[in-house]
Parts: sequence; structure tokens; C-alpha cells
Amino acid sequence: MRSLGFAALLVVAACGSDKSSTPSKPAPVAPAAPAAAPTPPPQPTPAAGSAQAKVEKRIDKQTGPVGGGHDFTAEGRALFIVGACGEGTSAEAEVVPAARRAKHCSVVSKAQTEYTERWVAKARAFFADRVPKDVPKKVVYPFAGGDLSTALTVYPDAEEITTLSLEPAGDPRTLGVLKGAALDEALAQVEKELKWLYRVNFSNTINMIEAMRGGHLPTQLIFGLSALKLHGFELVSLRYFRIEDDGSLHYLDDADIAAAPEAKDASTAQKRNMIFANAEVQFKKAGGKVQVWRHIRANLGNDTSKGIGPGLKADPRALRHLEAKGAVAGMTKAASYLLSWDSFSLMRDYLVNHVVWMVSDATGVAPKWGKKAGFAYETYGTFEAPHIEAGSGIATDWKKEFDAEPKRALNFRFGYYDKKFRNHLVIMKKKA
Repeated sequence: MRSLGFAALLVVAACGSDKSSTPSKPAPVAPAAPAAAPTPPPQPTPAAGSAQAKVEKRIDKQTGPVGGGHDFTAEGRALFIVGACGEGTSAEAEVVPAARRAKHCSVVSKAQTEYTERWVAKARAFFADRVPKDVPKKVVYPFAGGDLSTALTVYPDAEEITTLSLEPAGDPRTLGVLKGAALDEALAQVEKELKWLYRVNFSNTINMIEAMRGGHLPTQLIFGLSALKLHGFELVSLRYFRIEDDGSLHYLDDADIAAAPEAKDASTAQKRNMIFANAEVQFKKAGGKVQVWRHIRANLGNDTSKGIGPGLKADPRALRHLEAKGAVAGMTKAASYLLSWDSFSLMRDYLVNHVVWMVSDATGVAPKWGKKAGFAYETYGTFEAPHIEAGSGIATDWKKEFDAEPKRALNFRFGYYDKKFRNHLVIMKKKA
């Protein structure tokens, strides 16, 4: 692949994706039994009346099956049925002709089935044997792009999953107003990007700029709804929010919605999608508990970037929201090695200070930072060097770690491959 320059990497800061083709299978290596995971250390309880305690109290109130703000559950169910090809009935879904829905779902359902058989089945078995039973039930996934499915594969019983990327969740009101060629174009975008995600197991951000930021449909949201379908969940509710200065959430209410441009055509799509940037989906399995997925649109770099928005120094609201969660489980992959850059040190420091157990490829937190903070590493597959120039600064550190660890087999791809198209995966866990 041609090397990515600095400007291009800022564009992929949300998902850390590239345009590489599907890799060849990794060379087989001898399996080894995974090391026992230590018990996570107890986390201090915030002092009563402290700022963090107040934020946690406010956030806890927002995690039940009934939340505040404008209720978009009907629109969410229609998008689940039409966009993600889930089962169910919805009057809102009927606005899309049955023949058009069937054509779209013939493509999407095939991609979902192939992905489930080729990747989810293998990965689910792998993580079921390795994720500690007492891992925190709050999960943070930075640089996630549209990839909720991997988080549900690794952490199927998480109480709360937070994904962060540059892409907005998107305006949920558009399905009922799209007609003819505009509808065909919007559904075709969903089909194209979902097939890419499920084929290579990460999102291509350069392609998603159009599909998610300026898309006619809320493509980021539909990706998440597709993940719910794949993993056997049903949608309970859909609301949108913004993050307040203290890190708590304000759910968009009727007044907020009334102030947004109407969903008439594509001319205001990007502005509308940015208003509907952050979404909360509550979901469950039949007879099961309610779980929460929140997607946050944020520039995870330290500094403000033109066309991307303020970084975490100028706008620390996302960090404050994450910090109020206390100890979390983590993951990231295909993140363009941005966590090894000084310009993304704030997000890296957050992970080092709050994660108890984390899975990644070599775009995660490298040993030079993790080991100083008391983490142990466990490697799978093979890693010699990154396949993109963005990881050159951390290549030696990762190769040294992989060379020092026992050889452990990995029979599926997790994010990026190395420069010789070999799969690899890293587990980072806090020592007892």
C-alpha cells in the first residue's frame, strides 16, 4: 500500500482504516494455553459530593430502559428492518416498497451470513475462553468506526458499550422522505460499506466520509443495528444526546429536534447528521437484560484539526464522560497506529489509566507505555512490522514483545495484519 501522509491520517483518525485487500492466511504456529487472567484491582469510590461522583450519579440515571429526550424508537425499528435487514414489523418501514427492501436485504443478509460463518464463529469461541468473567461490564472502544459487531463478539454481556469515532450516528428521520433514485443511492451506500466491513473486519474511513457524514441515511447507526441483528438482539429504544461540560449527557428533546433542519433532501444531510452525532441504543435478547450502546462522534486527537473539529485539549467533554465510568474493559483495532503518536497522547493516557483488560492489534497501547503502568501482554499470531508507515515509530517495540512471547495460534483476522499479511492480536491486562 502507498504510504499515508499526515493529512490523510487525520482523515482516518476515527477508525484507523486503510484500503488494503484481504490478506492471505497466517502461517500456522503452535498453540499455547492462555495465561490466567488476574483479578482486576478494586477501583476507588469517588468521594461523596465530588465532581466525579455527581457525574456518575447523573450518568447512572441515564442507563435504564426509560431515558429522557425525544423518543426515536419507531424510526430505529424501521431502520433495523429496512437498513439492517432485521426481523419485525413497523409501519414506518412500510414506506419503503417491499420489492426494494427485498433487493437490498438479498445483498446485506448474504454479507451478514458469510461474515458470521467466516469470522464471528471463530472469534466468539476464542474470546469466550479468554475474556475474564469478572472483567468490567463497561466497555470503551475508541477509533471504532462503524464496528459495534466486534465489541459484541468480545464482550457479549457488556452492560454498556461506548464507541467513539469521527463519524456521526446520523439523522434517523430520513427513511420516510427518501424516494426513487435517492433511496436507491442511500441503500447502495449501506450495502457497499457493510460488505467492506464484513469482508476485511474494519471500516474504511475515507469511504465512510461520504457514507456517514453526508449520507442520506444514518449509515453509522445502521451499522450498529446490523451488529444487533447478527448477535441476536432486538432494539429497545433509540435516543440522541450531546455531552455537557461535566461529561454528563443531555438527551435531545423536542425543542432540540425542532431547531434542526428538516429532513427534506440531501442538501442539509451533513449538518443534520452532525446534530444527530451521538446516539444511544438500548437493546436486549428475548427475555434478557437491557444493554446499552452509545456512539460518540469526537476528534480523539489532542489538537483541533481543520475539517475534523476540536481535539481533546480544546473540547475535553468526551474524556470527562469516559473518565466518570471508572474502570473499564477496552478494545481497539485498525486504528492507524495513532495511539503511538504524541498527538494522541490524551486518549492513550485515558486507556492506560482506566482500562483493566483490553484487546487490540498492534494499533493498541504499545508495551513501552503499558508495561510502565503495570500491564502484562499476551500475543497471538505473528507480527514482524506494520504494513503502513504510520506504525514505523512503534515497530521495534511490538516486534520485541512478539518475539519474547510464546507462539500462540490465531485462526482469524483481528484488525490489521502485519507487513507479510499475517494475523496478530494482543491482550493487555492489568497485573494484580
